[in-house]
Amino acid sequence: MHVKKGDKVQVISGKDKGKQGVILEAYPGRERVLVEGINIVKKHAKPSQLNPQGGIIDMEAPIHVSNVMPLDPKTNEPTRVGYKEVDGKKVRIAKKTGNPLDK
Repeated sequence: MHVKKGDKVQVISGKDKGKQGVILEAYPGRERVLVEGINIVKKHAKPSQLNPQGGIIDMEAPIHVSNVMPLDPKTNEPTRVGYKEVDGKKVRIAKKTGNPLDK
């Protein structure tokens, strides 16, 4: 996958197009990511120990990884991802500026 947990991304298609957020979780097997504040859905919850009242809760649902683009750390614009080998390690780079996306 071209993004991973902790990356700041922008949604490029769907109902939340243009919004930005941080990836909370990545599901590589299902090719989906959970982005903070994106794709909010309502879930009906039964009363439980954690939530004694129950009711309807708002929560994020995963979106397909093809609908997000990582943001360039310098320009804060969406960019495609390239890969380069640095000191024997595979590093992700921003195609627009060539800056590394990994710390």
